[in-house]
Amino acid sequence: YIFRLVPEFPMRFLVWLLIHTLYRVRAQGLARLPASGALILAPNHVSYVDALILSGTLKRPIRFVMHHGIFRVPVLNFVFRTARAIPIAGRGEDPARYEAAFDQMREALDAGEVLCLFPEGQLTRDGELGEFRPGLLRLLKTHPVPVHPVALCGLWKSLFSRSGGRAFWKWPRRLFARIDVVVGPAIDAGSLSMERLRERVSALRGERR
Repeated sequence: YIFRLVPEFPMRFLVWLLIHTLYRVRAQGLARLPASGALILAPNHVSYVDALILSGTLKRPIRFVMHHGIFRVPVLNFVFRTARAIPIAGRGEDPARYEAAFDQMREALDAGEVLCLFPEGQLTRDGELGEFRPGLLRLLKTHPVPVHPVALCGLWKSLFSRSGGRAFWKWPRRLFARIDVVVGPAIDAGSLSMERLRERVSALRGERR
């Protein structure tokens, strides 16, 4: 009954149970996030369950922007659709889907929601930070909201990362690993660059991968 009325909240509770069963999650800096108002989260991208980790850790509902290939992963697709995630494709891959995703992002920010974009645009293949792509800057031109850098630590070499081969087809090297979710202070949209954002995420992450 509750799921039919407000499907997002019981789904987030189930995600919380799942994540805290598989991992020992420690969150830092959550008080930096305001209780209301539009903002953007910009985390590094380590595993297929990054969105679930964040959804089960942060208090506010999050609209995730993710590649449509990950959005369609079986089982996870149900979670992503319930959480109203926004599937996106590369501009050269599918221009119509690319533009539609930006329209949905703008609508989410207009509604005062929390939007999460992974600036790398893809999962890391070596555990290190990749290049941060400039799509976020396009969004900030029309919606200059605060951007919070976020570091996800401890997920590399987990079952759902690309360490050691394709995910789901290898034995995990870390069971019940400690995962750190570190939220940094907001960066004003007017002074943000992708280089500065990448440096902030790198500093929050430290030596952990």
